[in-house]
Amino acid sequence: MNEERLKHLRRRYLELRQRMQEPETWQDPSAFAQLQRETQKLEPIAECYGAWEETCRQLSDVEEMLCEPELRELAEEEKLQLLRRKEEQEKQLMLLLIPRDPNDDKNVILEIRAGVGGEEGALFASDLYRMYSLYAEKRHWKLELMSLSETELGGIKEIVFLVEGQAAFERLKFEGGGHRVQRVPVTESGGRIHTSAATVAVLPQLEEEDFHLNMNELKIDTYRSSGAGGQHVNKTESAIRVTHLPTGLVVECQDERSQYKNKDRALSIMRARLYEREQEQKQAALAAERKSQVGTGDRSDRIRTYNFPQNRVTDHRLTGDGRSFNLENIINGDLDPILDALIAVDRAEKLLQMERDA
Repeated sequence: MNEERLKHLRRRYLELRQRMQEPETWQDPSAFAQLQRETQKLEPIAECYGAWEETCRQLSDVEEMLCEPELRELAEEEKLQLLRRKEEQEKQLMLLLIPRDPNDDKNVILEIRAGVGGEEGALFASDLYRMYSLYAEKRHWKLELMSLSETELGGIKEIVFLVEGQAAFERLKFEGGGHRVQRVPVTESGGRIHTSAATVAVLPQLEEEDFHLNMNELKIDTYRSSGAGGQHVNKTESAIRVTHLPTGLVVECQDERSQYKNKDRALSIMRARLYEREQEQKQAALAAERKSQVGTGDRSDRIRTYNFPQNRVTDHRLTGDGRSFNLENIINGDLDPILDALIAVDRAEKLLQMERDA
């Protein structure tokens, strides 16, 4: 346990609290909000470290009691309790010291694309969208559709939607990757089980200060929105196509009647995709030194299998009995058991890495 770092963080916490009491801070709402956010992040560490110090002081007192014969038995029992408490507090402090992903508190742009399997792959993509919608509803998050391309049977070729809510990225960031389904498709008359797939990308919603988008590198075109079967959604050129010239990335948005709203959404998606591209390059360089078992979204990785005949979901990043879950619960939006397991594995890996680097 890095006690010097903990002392520094507590001093920083106390300093920030003092600054928040100063009149000049109250007069600047933006500065006050920034101080409040940083204080809230440091508060659990400062409180836990203070409790740990108090436990250490109590242990010191108990050690003195051990020198008195009439108090030895009582002191030994109390010492064992304090040592257990100290151990638990040190574990908690180690968890609190794990560097947080700076995007954990951000909203999420989720992209689902049908993979292999034709129409069945598109229907599975639709099932995944329903699953995430139900999960968002359980957590009281807000969903906003940004882009949608459907098939004639109601499947989804591609969908992009925004998830707004507390810790949305922290909870959903491990959903990125390949999702595979094994079931009898509605289009199968012979009752044979087919394997189809869809891919999910999880991108943090970024503001301009988070990631600068160079407008000189973008080509923005307008065209008329159209719906399924070629029917016009409206007669004005409200649909937007944004092309990032250096990379060739293209984003299209046409679901809003307002050209301004479609443009705003397209730029938001483009910013997130370019950020993801930059992060993938950094992670590829880092992977030469260390490899994370959990991962955070390479779409080429198969992360999960949904086996309908056996009513089982298997997450391939988990091990043993803890890798299988009830499919009916999961597909109906009860994702917390899987997400909690993945977050726990990620924290354990980071703790192990911290110990190696110490």
